[in-house]
Amino acid sequence: MKAIRFLAISLMAAMVVCSGCAWFGKDGQEKRADELIQEGVEAYDKGNYKQAIEAFGQLKDWYPFSNYAILAELKIADAHYHLQEYPEAVAAYEEFERLHPRNEATPYVVFQIGMCYFEQIDAIDRDQTPARKALETFRRLIGQFPNDPYALKAQNNIHHCFKSMAGNEFYVGRYYFRHGVYAAALERFLAVINEYPDVGFHREALLYIAACEAYQPVDEKSP
Repeated sequence: MKAIRFLAISLMAAMVVCSGCAWFGKDGQEKRADELIQEGVEAYDKGNYKQAIEAFGQLKDWYPFSNYAILAELKIADAHYHLQEYPEAVAAYEEFERLHPRNEATPYVVFQIGMCYFEQIDAIDRDQTPARKALETFRRLIGQFPNDPYALKAQNNIHHCFKSMAGNEFYVGRYYFRHGVYAAALERFLAVINEYPDVGFHREALLYIAACEAYQPVDEKSP
């Protein structure tokens, strides 16, 4: 990917520029910026994400103006993502975007913010905040970078967001219907039809809409 290639080039350049930098760590041992970035990358590649975060964090603290710092910021966010520490990952990605709004990795960063929410989408009877936030973020990515490969990936995930949100509306609507609250049920079933593409609930929603309007029960089947 373009962004990853850019970061790789930046990393190689930074190794030349900063190879002479040095600092003393908390353990009293001198570590250069290039040593810290290498330590972090090696830990990250081995799946030792907590160790990677520690190394990248030390690099940020000791060498905030190093050419390595940008890469460290991004890899900290990625490490949190792989650890499924999604709030921490979102915070790190958002900080990266705020500090480097014109960086070539920005489309990837916005996509990853969306993925942090996307990975938290649960069953249709659960809170749909993650689905809404994922949808909002993916739409922002597509609006800002319509031709970027990550925008295409985001588009593919939007269908699942719609399906989860439509499923939740259908689930709540059916709950109201079973309890005879037909007006509230009708509102939910109409939302399925009007607010979301056809993601698998339209046919049953139409049946319930007709039943709500007639105040009659229907032969229910689990979706």
